[in-house]
Amino acid sequence: CREAYMFEDKPATIMMVDDHPLLRKGLNQLIELEDDLEVIGEASSGKEAIEMAVQLEPDLITLDLNMQGMDGLETLKHLRDKGVDSRIIMLTVSDNDEDVVEAVRSGADGYLLKDMDPEDIVDKLREAALGKMVMSAKLTEVLATALRKPERAGSRALASLTSRELEILKLIAKGMSNKLIARELDISDGTVKVHVKHFLKKLNLRSRVEAAVWMVNHQKGA
Repeated sequence: CREAYMFEDKPATIMMVDDHPLLRKGLNQLIELEDDLEVIGEASSGKEAIEMAVQLEPDLITLDLNMQGMDGLETLKHLRDKGVDSRIIMLTVSDNDEDVVEAVRSGADGYLLKDMDPEDIVDKLREAALGKMVMSAKLTEVLATALRKPERAGSRALASLTSRELEILKLIAKGMSNKLIARELDISDGTVKVHVKHFLKKLNLRSRVEAAVWMVNHQKGA
């Protein structure tokens, strides 16, 4: 289903953010072998990343966590504050539980570890471009456990959602992107974004991924 995001037969565009040139070069060489993925920009710092992301509007951004100066989490927050709606995937060596949870709550769409097989990283980036949440396998349970907090939002909060908000939340929980949801429901991307903003506020959640994990957990417990 690679063509799912190639609406105009164009590859998904990627911007890499990492202060290690060797890592960027290696990942770039891997992606060059794929005809449905294309690197359109490389940034070596958070400040450079913010300027470049606003200018290039890539489909996908890979973001290192531990960078000199502005670190990955701070960069992530600034990107979201600037209205960058690219899918942002943390690509880092840190498997610290707090880093994983904070990244997701700050708006990351996935969290991958650099010690994964290179081919697996590329496969995960492709999944991310298709609108799916991507996590290194050993981190999935960490995130699910951390976000399984009934006090954050319960059945009463879920009941406060409109039928359209609930419909969109369920589709997000299936890993669908705003674009795919808009096509599925025959509404605009902008309308989807408005509904997402509203239900995040109602559920006291801070990101799409956090909402998706919460919804999956809620459905399991129902």
